[in-house]
Order: sequence, then structure tokens, then C-alpha cells
Amino acid sequence: MGNRRKRTVIAGNWKMNMTPAQAKELVSQIYSKVKGRKACDIVVCVPFVDIPVVASMVKGSIIKVGAQNVHYEKSGAFTGEISADMLKECGVQYVIVGHSERRQYFGETDKTVNLRTLAALEAGLRVIVCVGETLADRESDITREVVARQTKLALENVTAEQMKNVIIAYEPVWAIGTGKTATNEQANEVCGIIRQVVADKYGKVLAKSTVIQYGGSMNAKNAEGLLSMNHIDGGLIGGASLKPDDFAAIVLAAQE
Repeated sequence: MGNRRKRTVIAGNWKMNMTPAQAKELVSQIYSKVKGRKACDIVVCVPFVDIPVVASMVKGSIIKVGAQNVHYEKSGAFTGEISADMLKECGVQYVIVGHSERRQYFGETDKTVNLRTLAALEAGLRVIVCVGETLADRESDITREVVARQTKLALENVTAEQMKNVIIAYEPVWAIGTGKTATNEQANEVCGIIRQVVADKYGKVLAKSTVIQYGGSMNAKNAEGLLSMNHIDGGLIGGASLKPDDFAAIVLAAQE
């Protein structure tokens, strides 16, 4: 099932970096380099404390603001957590759910990823759902099974209408923050597996329109090749999103 979308989504994941003052400077630099680039959607997913200043700065621009996590309850005794309604009122439009670091370090499971996805969608947010295999999974030749399972469970009870607000990011865990990157063909193959899971659940038409990003150390040098693949519709960018020139180069590559 081939796919080449005319529009891509480039999202920067700042992780636990940038104070509000630093965020203001970084967003200013990014905006100066990407303004006028309207052929792809641009998102910066920032730490919670940076959301107010960043949302204020990008309001009405081509840059959209995202959060890096969301809780699945609307309110309650969940110290340290943030609800979808809180995020939306602060100007957030996108949220990352199920990043490998959340799964590895903070006990995220396929079940909680699904609950967070549903809560975010109910609040009207766009959700970037992360899936991906570990090095052990790949060496055991079970990448297909792992990624297909994660995708199916993340989308449980998500309606076809809600899928319009779902982006799936394939991020091989072995390539996150390591400098290692899946080859163009490896990344495209797994993104194709994800698209087939969506097709089996919702049909080929919806699967073709679903944005599937690659999120394993995409950078200014490899972005063009990865984004040329027929199943890769954008990138979830880590370290390179903190470098204005590199991030802008990826945005430019997404428009080629």
C-alpha cells in the first residue's frame, strides 16, 4: 500500500530542556528560519513550564505548540500530572503519548498509552502516539509483532473520526539518543507495517491519510532520504529540534 502525502508533519520533542527564557529565545530563532514554510505542519513539543510563553509566541503562526505527556483523568489526586483540558486551555494543540522514555523510565504501558490517547482525543487535541521496538526485539526478529501490537493497543476504542487527529510516530528505541538511525528502507518497512495495521482496523482510505512519522534520530543530514520514503510522512525530532539551523533544514527537507 504505497503512500506519498503532499503534506508532512515535523514535530520537535525538546524533552527536559529549555527554561522559559531559553524557550523564548529558541522559538524566536526557529521561527525566523521557518517562516513562510507552509508546505508542512511544524510543531514544538515543549516542557510544561514552557507552554505559556511558547503558546503566546507562536499564536497565529505556522508553528503549533505541543506537550510531551498528558494524564488520562480529567482531574483528581494525581500529584505532578497534567490533564488534557489543562493543556488545551494553555494553548496546546498536540501532545506526545507513549514515548519510549516514558515507557522505559516512568512505567508507561500499552494500556496507559491507550487511556492517555483517548483522553487527549476527547479534549480535542491531536495526538502523536509513539511505538517502536528495542534492540533486543530487532535482534530477535520480532519487530513486526512488537510494533503491530503496540499500534493496535494504542488505538483500542479510537474511532475512525478520531483517527483524523492521530499521528503515529515510529521510534525504534535503539535509535533514540544513540546517534544510530534505521536505514531509509528499514524505517519505511516498519512505517508500512503500522499503516497496514491502521488499514486492517479502519480501511485503506483512512490508512493512506494517516500521518506516520519516523522518530529515531532524524537530523539535518538524513532527513531528506528518510522523508523520501513512501510511508514516512514526517519526523518526531529529538536533539536536532534544539538546534534552529538543523530543525529548519529538516522542515525544508519535508517540503522537497
